[in-house]
Amino acid sequence: MTFRKLLTATAAILLISSAASAAQTPTRMNQYNDWGTYAYNDQSGKVCYILSTPKQMQPANVDHGDIFFLISQKPGQGIAYEPQVVMGYALKDGAKVEVDVDGKKYSMFSKQESAWMENAAQEPQLIAALRAGRSMKVSATSARGTNTSYTYSLSGVTAALNSIKDCK
Repeated sequence: MTFRKLLTATAAILLISSAASAAQTPTRMNQYNDWGTYAYNDQSGKVCYILSTPKQMQPANVDHGDIFFLISQKPGQGIAYEPQVVMGYALKDGAKVEVDVDGKKYSMFSKQESAWMENAAQEPQLIAALRAGRSMKVSATSARGTNTSYTYSLSGVTAALNSIKDCK
Protein backbone atom coordinates (compact mmCIF):
# COMPACT_ATOMS: atom_id res chain seq x y z
CA MET A 1 0.00 0.00 0.00
CA THR A 2 1.44 3.39 -0.94
CA PHE A 3 2.01 6.12 1.61
CA ARG A 4 -0.78 8.19 0.01
CA LYS A 5 -3.22 5.29 0.29
CA LEU A 6 -2.13 4.71 3.88
CA LEU A 7 -2.87 8.34 4.71
CA THR A 8 -6.21 8.11 2.92
CA ALA A 9 -7.01 4.90 4.79
CA THR A 10 -6.14 6.61 8.05
CA ALA A 11 -8.41 9.51 7.19
CA ALA A 12 -11.22 7.16 6.12
CA ILE A 13 -11.05 5.24 9.38
CA LEU A 14 -11.10 8.43 11.41
CA LEU A 15 -14.12 9.69 9.45
CA ILE A 16 -16.09 6.49 9.83
CA SER A 17 -15.28 6.03 13.49
CA SER A 18 -18.14 7.00 15.74
CA ALA A 19 -15.47 8.49 17.98
CA ALA A 20 -13.62 10.38 15.29
CA SER A 21 -13.18 13.44 17.44
CA ALA A 22 -11.56 11.41 20.23
CA ALA A 23 -9.65 8.95 18.03
CA GLN A 24 -5.93 9.11 17.63
CA THR A 25 -4.15 8.55 14.35
CA PRO A 26 -4.08 4.82 13.59
CA THR A 27 -0.74 3.06 13.84
CA ARG A 28 0.20 0.62 11.14
CA MET A 29 1.12 -2.61 12.89
CA ASN A 30 2.02 -5.02 10.09
CA GLN A 31 1.47 -6.04 6.48
CA TYR A 32 0.41 -9.56 5.49
CA ASN A 33 0.62 -9.74 1.70
CA ASP A 34 -2.42 -7.73 0.51
CA TRP A 35 -3.82 -6.96 3.99
CA GLY A 36 -2.47 -4.41 6.47
CA THR A 37 -3.20 -4.25 10.19
CA TYR A 38 -3.82 -1.02 12.11
CA ALA A 39 -4.81 0.11 15.60
CA TYR A 40 -5.87 3.23 17.46
CA ASN A 41 -7.44 4.13 20.80
CA ASP A 42 -10.78 5.83 21.30
CA GLN A 43 -12.88 6.53 24.40
CA SER A 44 -14.02 2.89 24.55
CA GLY A 45 -10.49 1.45 24.30
CA LYS A 46 -8.32 -0.02 21.59
CA VAL A 47 -9.66 -0.57 18.08
CA CYS A 48 -7.83 -2.89 15.67
CA TYR A 49 -8.63 -3.49 12.04
CA ILE A 50 -7.33 -5.05 8.86
CA LEU A 51 -7.62 -3.30 5.53
CA SER A 52 -7.10 -3.98 1.85
CA THR A 53 -7.56 -2.14 -1.42
CA PRO A 54 -8.95 -3.64 -4.63
CA LYS A 55 -6.71 -5.20 -7.27
CA GLN A 56 -9.22 -4.36 -10.02
CA MET A 57 -11.90 -1.65 -10.33
CA GLN A 58 -14.71 -1.63 -12.89
CA PRO A 59 -15.74 0.25 -14.93
CA ALA A 60 -12.24 1.40 -15.80
CA ASN A 61 -13.36 4.75 -17.22
CA VAL A 62 -14.70 6.31 -13.98
CA ASP A 63 -13.00 7.93 -11.00
CA HIS A 64 -13.63 5.54 -8.12
CA GLY A 65 -11.70 7.47 -5.49
CA ASP A 66 -10.08 5.45 -2.72
CA ILE A 67 -11.83 2.15 -1.97
CA PHE A 68 -11.22 0.01 1.13
CA PHE A 69 -12.49 -3.22 2.63
CA LEU A 70 -11.84 -3.48 6.34
CA ILE A 71 -12.65 -5.72 9.26
CA SER A 72 -12.65 -4.20 12.76
CA GLN A 73 -12.20 -5.52 16.28
CA LYS A 74 -13.67 -3.17 18.90
CA PRO A 75 -13.44 -5.01 22.23
CA GLY A 76 -14.55 -1.96 24.23
CA GLN A 77 -17.78 -1.91 22.23
CA GLY A 78 -18.24 -5.70 22.16
CA ILE A 79 -17.65 -5.85 18.38
CA ALA A 80 -15.63 -8.71 16.90
CA TYR A 81 -14.67 -8.95 13.22
CA GLU A 82 -17.07 -6.38 11.77
CA PRO A 83 -16.71 -6.15 7.95
CA GLN A 84 -17.15 -2.78 6.27
CA VAL A 85 -16.68 -1.33 2.80
CA VAL A 86 -15.60 2.29 2.44
CA MET A 87 -16.06 3.80 -1.01
CA GLY A 88 -14.52 6.90 -2.54
CA TYR A 89 -18.00 8.12 -3.52
CA ALA A 90 -21.56 8.26 -2.22
CA LEU A 91 -23.58 5.09 -2.64
CA LYS A 92 -27.14 5.08 -4.00
CA ASP A 93 -29.69 5.49 -1.20
CA GLY A 94 -31.23 2.15 -0.29
CA ALA A 95 -29.00 0.19 -2.67
CA LYS A 96 -27.43 -3.00 -1.39
CA VAL A 97 -23.74 -3.76 -1.72
CA GLU A 98 -22.96 -7.36 -2.63
CA VAL A 99 -19.87 -9.20 -1.39
CA ASP A 100 -19.05 -12.38 -3.32
CA VAL A 101 -16.38 -14.70 -1.93
CA ASP A 102 -15.72 -17.52 -4.39
CA GLY A 103 -19.42 -17.66 -5.38
CA LYS A 104 -20.92 -17.26 -1.87
CA LYS A 105 -22.83 -13.96 -1.72
CA TYR A 106 -23.47 -11.64 1.22
CA SER A 107 -25.59 -8.50 1.31
CA MET A 108 -24.58 -5.21 2.92
CA PHE A 109 -26.69 -2.13 3.57
CA SER A 110 -25.23 1.22 2.60
CA LYS A 111 -25.15 4.63 4.20
CA GLN A 112 -23.40 7.46 2.37
CA GLU A 113 -19.94 6.10 1.42
CA SER A 114 -19.92 2.96 3.60
CA ALA A 115 -21.65 -0.41 3.83
CA TRP A 116 -22.04 -3.01 6.59
CA MET A 117 -23.51 -6.51 6.76
CA GLU A 118 -27.27 -6.46 6.35
CA ASN A 119 -27.55 -9.47 8.66
CA ALA A 120 -24.95 -9.19 11.44
CA ALA A 121 -25.48 -12.88 12.25
CA GLN A 122 -23.77 -13.66 8.91
CA GLU A 123 -20.56 -11.82 9.83
CA PRO A 124 -18.86 -15.01 11.14
CA GLN A 125 -19.81 -16.82 7.91
CA LEU A 126 -18.26 -14.05 5.80
CA ILE A 127 -15.09 -14.09 7.92
CA ALA A 128 -14.86 -17.89 7.54
CA ALA A 129 -15.37 -17.56 3.77
CA LEU A 130 -12.61 -14.92 3.58
CA ARG A 131 -10.22 -17.18 5.51
CA ALA A 132 -10.92 -20.10 3.14
CA GLY A 133 -11.38 -18.09 -0.04
CA ARG A 134 -9.20 -17.09 -2.96
CA SER A 135 -10.81 -13.84 -4.07
CA MET A 136 -13.57 -11.43 -3.16
CA LYS A 137 -15.67 -9.22 -5.40
CA VAL A 138 -17.65 -6.26 -4.09
CA SER A 139 -20.43 -4.81 -6.28
CA ALA A 140 -22.16 -1.50 -5.61
CA THR A 141 -24.17 1.28 -7.23
CA SER A 142 -23.07 4.89 -6.87
CA ALA A 143 -25.46 7.74 -6.05
CA ARG A 144 -25.19 8.67 -9.76
CA GLY A 145 -26.41 5.19 -10.73
CA THR A 146 -23.09 3.78 -11.92
CA ASN A 147 -22.72 0.03 -11.29
CA THR A 148 -19.24 -0.64 -9.93
CA SER A 149 -17.26 -3.71 -8.91
CA TYR A 150 -14.01 -4.32 -7.08
CA THR A 151 -11.89 -7.46 -6.95
CA TYR A 152 -9.72 -8.09 -3.89
CA SER A 153 -6.99 -10.62 -3.23
CA LEU A 154 -7.44 -12.63 -0.06
CA SER A 155 -3.72 -13.34 0.20
CA GLY A 156 -2.76 -12.60 3.80
CA VAL A 157 -6.28 -12.13 5.17
CA THR A 158 -6.05 -15.09 7.58
CA ALA A 159 -2.71 -13.97 9.03
CA ALA A 160 -4.01 -10.41 9.35
CA LEU A 161 -7.20 -11.56 11.10
CA ASN A 162 -5.19 -13.80 13.44
CA SER A 163 -2.91 -10.89 14.32
CA ILE A 164 -5.81 -8.75 15.64
CA LYS A 165 -7.57 -11.64 17.40
CA ASP A 166 -6.40 -10.48 20.83
CA CYS A 167 -6.94 -6.74 20.32
CA LYS A 168 -7.16 -5.18 23.79
